[in-house]
Amino acid sequence: MATPANSNDINRAIGLLNAGQLLQAEQLCTQLLQQHAPNFVLQHVLSLALDGQQKYAEAAISYEKAIVLQPNNADLHFNIAIVYTNLSEQNQLLNGFEMAKKHYLHAIQIKPNFFEAHGNLGTVLQRQGQLIEAIASYQTGLKINPTDARGHFNLGTALRDNGDLAAAVQSYLRAIELFPNYTDGHNNLGETMRDMGNMTDAVKAYQAALSVNPQHARANYNMAEFLVMSAKFAQAIDFFEQSQLDDWQERSLYCLYKAQKYDDFAKKRDALLQQKPHTSPFLATLCTHYSQNFNVVDTYNFCKNGLDFVYHTSLPDLQAGSALHTALLNDIEMANIAERKQGRLTNGQQSAGNLFKRPEASFRQLAEIIKQQFLAYREKFGQADCDLITHFPQNPTFASAWYVKMQQGGHLSAHIHEIGWLSGAVYLAMPDSTAGSSEGAFEYGTHGDDYPIQQAEQKFATAQILPKVGDIVLFPSSLFHRTIPFQSNQARICIAFDLAPANSTSTSNY
Repeated sequence: MATPANSNDINRAIGLLNAGQLLQAEQLCTQLLQQHAPNFVLQHVLSLALDGQQKYAEAAISYEKAIVLQPNNADLHFNIAIVYTNLSEQNQLLNGFEMAKKHYLHAIQIKPNFFEAHGNLGTVLQRQGQLIEAIASYQTGLKINPTDARGHFNLGTALRDNGDLAAAVQSYLRAIELFPNYTDGHNNLGETMRDMGNMTDAVKAYQAALSVNPQHARANYNMAEFLVMSAKFAQAIDFFEQSQLDDWQERSLYCLYKAQKYDDFAKKRDALLQQKPHTSPFLATLCTHYSQNFNVVDTYNFCKNGLDFVYHTSLPDLQAGSALHTALLNDIEMANIAERKQGRLTNGQQSAGNLFKRPEASFRQLAEIIKQQFLAYREKFGQADCDLITHFPQNPTFASAWYVKMQQGGHLSAHIHEIGWLSGAVYLAMPDSTAGSSEGAFEYGTHGDDYPIQQAEQKFATAQILPKVGDIVLFPSSLFHRTIPFQSNQARICIAFDLAPANSTSTSNY
C-alpha cells in the first residue's frame, strides 16, 4: 500500500507554485504522486502548475484526477472549464466547449452565486452560437454582481451579435461607467455606434480608447477605417500601421492606390507578393485592378481570373413556397433585428449582427445547406491551380451573414467583402423583370469602389446573373459585385454571407 506524502514535501510543492517556479513544482508533484498515495493538494498544485505553463492537455488530465478526489470543489470545475475552452480554441479538442460547459454547470450547481462561472459559461455559449442562452447566462451573473464591468461588456458583445444594437450600446456604456479606462469597451461602443450610422459618436469612442491606450490595435484600425471613409488616406495609413492588425498591410496598400500613389503602391505590392501562399482576397482585388489599369502581368495567384470562379445553382429546399423558404421570410419579417447602416445601399435595409448565430431554426438550417454548397464549390473547381482552391479553408466559418431587403429603385453599389474568402447570397424574393432586362441582377467584375482608372476608355471585365427565388450564388471575395437598380414595386430579398478561415480568438474569461 502506498504511503501518504509528508507535510514537508507538500509544503515545498506549494512554495514552488507560489514562487512561480512552475516547472519545478510540476516535477516535484509528479515525483511525489508516483511515490505516494493519491493526495488532493499535490494533485491540485500539479494541475495549477501545468495550467500556468499552458500545458492544457496535461492540466485537464490532472484536474480530472483532482476532481475525483474532491468532486464538490467549485473552483476545480471552474478551472478545468477554462482549460477545456483553451483546448477547443487551439483546435486540440473537438468537444472542448461541451466539456467546458459541463464543468461550468457543475461549478454553478455547487455554488449558485458563482458569478464568474455564469459569465464564462456565457462566453462558451456565445462561441457555440447559442446567443439567447449566452445572454441569459451573462444576465444571471450580472444579477449576482451588477458591478462586474467585464460582464456588462460580454453581454454587449452577445447583444450586438444578436442584432440588438441599442441594448448593446447600453451594456457597453455601463461597463465604461464602472471602469472608465475600459479600452475594449470604448472601442466596441464605437463599432456599434458605427453600425447604427452614428459616426460622430463612433469616432469619439475610438478616440477615448486611444487616449487610454494609444497602441490599442482595434481602435487604431477602426480610426483608420473612418479616415478612409473621409478620403484622408495618408492619415489612415499611419493608424493602420499602428494597429498591425488583420489585413492592415492590404488596407495600407489600398490607401496608396486610392490616393494614386502608384510608385509607393508598386513597391509595397512587390514586397507583399513575396509572401506565399497568395491567400489574401483583398490583395488579389488590388493586384488585378492594378494589372488591368497599367496593362502589366498579374502575378498574385489567389484567383487571377475571378470571373471564371462564380458558382450559380438552384437549391431544392429553398424553392418558393417550400417550408424553409416560408420560414425564412417569416423570421426576417418577425425577428427583432436592428438595421445596420450601409452607405452603399439605396432604398433598402440590411440587418445587423450575424444571422447564422441567431437562434431561429430557419437560419440554422440554411447555414447547414450553404455549408454543403461550399463543398460542392470546392469540388467543382478542385482542379484549379490557384490558391483560392489549393488553400481552401479546412475549417471555414461564417464570418458574417445578413439579409438585404430592397424596394423599388433599390440597388447596391460595387464593392468587395474584405473579410471573406468566398462570398455569396441566396435569393428569397425577386422583383419581376421584362424579357431581356437586367433590372435586379447580380453583377460582378474587377472594378468598383471608385478605384482610380488611368484611361477613360479602360474596360474592366463584368458579367451578370439574374437569380431566381431559391438560387444561390458563390464567388471569390476578391470580386467586385453590385445590384442593378430595379423599378418594380416588388421587393428583392436575399441573405448574403462570407465564408472565411476559422480564426482562434480568445474568449473573455474572468
